[in-house]
Amino acid sequence: MSIIYVLIPIAILFVVIAIGVFFWAVKSEQFSDLNKQAHSILFEDDKEQHNKSNDGN
Repeated sequence: MSIIYVLIPIAILFVVIAIGVFFWAVKSEQFSDLNKQAHSILFEDDKEQHNKSNDGN
């Protein structure tokens, strides 16, 4: 039963840290453009291969 007195404050601390990180991410506009990173992952290799093929000619 005494372990609960230790685990509850630790759990509350983790929740407060998680909420703080979430609000920091929103404030620093981490979620402003979700599609840009997804598109850059998909099309980044195509641009590099296209540039390499043009440099060889």
